Amino acid sequence: MKKLITSVMAVAAISVAVPAAAQHYGPPRGGPAYGQQHAGPPMAVRVRHLERNVAFAHRARVMSTGKARDFQRGIDRLVYLERQYGPRMTIRERHDLERRYQDLDRSIDRYVQRARYRR
Repeated sequence: MKKLITSVMAVAAISVAVPAAAQHYGPPRGGPAYGQQHAGPPMAVRVRHLERNVAFAHRARVMSTGKARDFQRGIDRLVYLERQYGPRMTIRERHDLERRYQDLDRSIDRYVQRARYRR
């Protein structure tokens, strides 16, 4: 009888502990997961920003059609590179992507500033 009660108690303890151990302790409210650094806005938002700036500068006629096409190819290469790195980027890959984005953004920004100055 003692062995039966002991085994029933063990099964009851395990049945309570297993669901608690299986809970997800992920990022709160969509923040970065444990060990990950927040990298700013998602790349899709950044790409839209770049494309919008290229279109603005082209419409303002401070950027030629060929230059706008070159910048669009650069944006496409950035998106392709992000897909190549995949969802689990290393820190080095993330920094490389960030650096490339910032370089492209600075180059496009020169034209945007000229367009704003002309208005």
